[in-house]
Amino acid sequence: MASNTSKKGELHKVRDEKRPHASVKHIRISPRKAKLIVDQVRGKDLDEALAILRLTPHAASPVLFKLIESAAANAVNNLEMDRDSLYIAEIYANPGPTLKRFRPKARGSASQILRRTSHFSVVLDKR
Repeated sequence: MASNTSKKGELHKVRDEKRPHASVKHIRISPRKAKLIVDQVRGKDLDEALAILRLTPHAASPVLFKLIESAAANAVNNLEMDRDSLYIAEIYANPGPTLKRFRPKARGSASQILRRTSHFSVVLDKR
């Protein structure tokens, strides 16, 4: 068992991302709604994606804008990449934990309300 664990650790070191990335967790936006915006910016150049997010009237847009800005800052400051050559290689909106709430209904019963959360992650790369 231990040998398998050490092999996994070595594989993770080999596959360690040298691309700039950023992530944010537990955002109170449904992943289904956020995926509509994520699909619009996937594969776009950095400035074009930021322009789309700046002009899109959606709740996930400001969060994704800050996330992509953070990944771009990581690229410029930590990995010394040129900001003009960056594009969005991967971007995901995955489901996070669901908050379960109850609302009173007729005749003393209750119905469940699911307040969904999302985890966003972005990976940039240079063209």
